[in-house]
Amino acid sequence: MTTMNAAAPSRPATTQPAARTVGLTKVYGRGDTEVTALDAVSLDIARGEFTAIMGPSGSGKSTLMHCAAGLDAPSDGEVFIGDVSLGTLKDKALTTLRRDRIGFVFQSFNLVPTLTAEENIVLPLAIAGRKPDPQWFATVIDTVGLGDRLSHRPNQLSGGQQQRVACARALMSRPEIIFADEPTGNLDSASGAEVLGFLRRSVDEFGQTIVMVTHDPGAASHTDRVVFLADGRVVDELRDPTAEKVLERMKGFEKGHVPGSAEARAARAAEVGHHGTEA
Repeated sequence: MTTMNAAAPSRPATTQPAARTVGLTKVYGRGDTEVTALDAVSLDIARGEFTAIMGPSGSGKSTLMHCAAGLDAPSDGEVFIGDVSLGTLKDKALTTLRRDRIGFVFQSFNLVPTLTAEENIVLPLAIAGRKPDPQWFATVIDTVGLGDRLSHRPNQLSGGQQQRVACARALMSRPEIIFADEPTGNLDSASGAEVLGFLRRSVDEFGQTIVMVTHDPGAASHTDRVVFLADGRVVDELRDPTAEKVLERMKGFEKGHVPGSAEARAARAAEVGHHGTEA
């Protein structure tokens, strides 16, 4: 694969987050079956950064991504893409915003089986009645190493190649933000590393903003920031993560030592009482 060589898409000079949530709450069911998947989550996603969302199973990480991306409506709170509150948009305007300003990469690839790789990549633009910029198209295709696979349909591609098609499709419209839900979950380690490398370069060389839900500390180590969820709340974050640091935090969650939780405070109090002083 070669290095991306096209000019980065111009973006407004602003410190405004690419996306943010304010008091985001999502409740499923009622009465005895009621489950609070997200509990008043307020979170800023900085522009030009690669952010991972992690947490134990059932922590609300996928729900957070789906609400932040406008794929699911919250029960309460607000979601912003740039300065636009998604809750103020009618269905047609929300669909247009998702198409033009948000890119998506899913664990299951979500490619159209009857279309070629090239047709899948340009599909969002075709739906919008737009043609791809030739230089940008060539740059993305060259970078993901798909130049000799453009005429192939998904069933003629490996899993890693299919996910690279999905990544190229997400980047083709130059969205403000890309949401990736377990993008390496169905891939072997080598293919996963290729996909993560492409996402990393998209951030470093083009200033792309990417939010990735993952359970893999190795995948999270490619990011700039890891946000940890537990019981529907943001409980911790880690800058410049390594796989070892992420794994250490995750092990703490599995033991119930969630930062800020009652269990964590009790454990800390017991530790302080045992040693007689707090470090």
